[in-house]
Amino acid sequence: MLATTDSAGLQRKVYTRAELTRLIAPRSIAVVGASPRGGSFGLRTLENLAHFRGAIWPVNAKHQRIGEHPCYPSLSALPGKPDLVALVVPREGVETALREAVAAGAGGVVVYASGYGEMGRDQSSAAQRRLADIARAARMPLLGPNCMGLVNHALGVGLSFIPEYAKMPRTLGPIAFVSQSGALGYCLAQACERGLGFRYFFSTGNSSDVDVADLIGAMAEDNEVRAIACLFEGVPSAQRLLEAGARARRAGKPVIVYKLGTSADGAAAARSHTGSLAGSAAAFGALFESAGFVAVDNYEALVEYAKFFAAAGKPASTTLARGVAVVSGSGGAGVIAADMAARHGVPMPQPLAQTTAALLEVVPEFGAARNPCDPTGQVLSVPESYAKCCRALLDDPQYGVLLCAMSTAAHEIGGARASSIAALARAQPKPVLVVWLSEWLQGPGSEVFEADDKVGLFRSMDRCYAAIAVWQAWHAGLARAEQAVPRLSKKISSPFSNKAKTLTEREAKKILAAYGITGVPERQAKNVEEAVQAAGEIGYPVVLKADGDIAHKTEAGAVSLDLRDADALRAACAAMSVAKNGFLVQPMLKGGVELVVGTRRDPQVGPLLLVGLGGVLVEILRDTVLALAPVGKAQARRMLERLQGFKLLQGYRGAPPVDIDAVCEAIARISEFAADFAGEVDEIDVNPLLARPEGAVALDALIVLHEE
Repeated sequence: MLATTDSAGLQRKVYTRAELTRLIAPRSIAVVGASPRGGSFGLRTLENLAHFRGAIWPVNAKHQRIGEHPCYPSLSALPGKPDLVALVVPREGVETALREAVAAGAGGVVVYASGYGEMGRDQSSAAQRRLADIARAARMPLLGPNCMGLVNHALGVGLSFIPEYAKMPRTLGPIAFVSQSGALGYCLAQACERGLGFRYFFSTGNSSDVDVADLIGAMAEDNEVRAIACLFEGVPSAQRLLEAGARARRAGKPVIVYKLGTSADGAAAARSHTGSLAGSAAAFGALFESAGFVAVDNYEALVEYAKFFAAAGKPASTTLARGVAVVSGSGGAGVIAADMAARHGVPMPQPLAQTTAALLEVVPEFGAARNPCDPTGQVLSVPESYAKCCRALLDDPQYGVLLCAMSTAAHEIGGARASSIAALARAQPKPVLVVWLSEWLQGPGSEVFEADDKVGLFRSMDRCYAAIAVWQAWHAGLARAEQAVPRLSKKISSPFSNKAKTLTEREAKKILAAYGITGVPERQAKNVEEAVQAAGEIGYPVVLKADGDIAHKTEAGAVSLDLRDADALRAACAAMSVAKNGFLVQPMLKGGVELVVGTRRDPQVGPLLLVGLGGVLVEILRDTVLALAPVGKAQARRMLERLQGFKLLQGYRGAPPVDIDAVCEAIARISEFAADFAGEVDEIDVNPLLARPEGAVALDALIVLHEE
């Protein structure tokens, strides 16, 4: 994994577009270490600037000219202040060259050199911090080190050692690529070879100063960018990423992200159920959701989603237009479309009567004048019939998206049909998508769809429908994101006076009670006779637990349920060998639905809230949903609704519905506690939280404190 921003950089605000202007949109570029030697990074950088519209100043005291450019002995000898300086020098010369860039009045610096924080050595990390300190003190944004540079297609900037960039097609489009990985980021940029248009490409490398959050924030303020595609390896600061996400949401800019390295799960040794379930992959998912990002789970989806979101804009404002209409010359392709629509919950209603009548005018009787619409192979002899079907479905108010399934690629019809579909996309406001089903991946017509910034193109029907569902949900969530979330609990001073790492159940529930979490009544008992006396006062049946900081009580033999008389209670006490500190006696509450609500402190993301079906089934069913703490009641409800077992809360097979509002309030209050004491608490586990018609009760609780 690449080394990320140092601790000083984490505290600053996200850069604005204006603060990064000279770095990402320079009018003059100096290349320190320029060289005429073939294959050198210095020569490749100059070659990749062949289309740059500004001044190019090679800097190397050994040469008077390199190619068509005069060469300068030093930055101080330049004819003006360079907007951007590329340091194409070995690591040993970077710091000196960086100070010279400051003295020359540079507006931004790119450092290619490796051997810094990614080495994992104290000396190398210290050298990287010095670079960042020099740049920040001069208010001169620095990209790198250990990066592949940047591209700005609009200005012809190809500041990179990428081979043959200058020979690539430079179709200008509304997408910005931001990648921590240089090589994989370059792979994304190579989409231009098949016609895709984009505006920017950034490789952040070690992110000693300018990082992914800064570039997302800057692209959110760029009027020419409509979608941002990001490739993450690590997150330098969750808070700054949330800040960048908020800026993108306000601008209505979708941020499509793919996170590498989610398989390693650092929660295996966690003490609570929450800790064992809320691993690193889940943490990043919750962070991206809170930031308003659209997370994809495979690399191949990144470009497709970005192109689609950029092309589609906002969905129609009415729920009536959530439907998708499909036109295909293949009945089988239509069946696949219907299957994927069902998988992703995307409606495909049948056309209105007037739409059906219009379709029947062009669809033969052996075709399908419905949705999906199949005008059959007749479109080969009557090409205009395909466009007429598309127009009829686009005019139907039920449909907010038109999907064209391209099942055949052929020179005879490919180009003309692609141009016709692209023209339809531009003639009206509804998004038009193409799913390219042919294994002739770059067959005739595909280049038209790739280059057109008003057409979304997918090479998977599954990914297409997944993207439609996410697109609709993302836009629905924009309004919610700006709504203030009222706080429910009153923050208290730190309640952690003892030095124990794990609090007892009794201590944990007492602290949570201060945040308004109702706990089950209980009595302490030092011995068997006190337990019998307590049970008699409470009333049978009762629950017996071992008192102490015991995690996973059921597995440890520290809990016995539904004890109906004193004999049963005495037998349970005798069998509970782990009860070294006495017992807790509680009433046996029956009915309701057991939930687990807990948090885990993720070192990169912060307090992560988990909600799921609880009790002993939590790690078997793993029906859980996660979010960053804190959450409000409305978000807590949305979390519950995403559970497969949500129907149990609504009343199932004669069981009464639970008080969902009370459950949501309990979830929100627990999350507020976790956020308030994020620096002190590692894990919270309320399992089970019993959801009942009368409210929500914490039957058990565990709090694990953070050890420095």
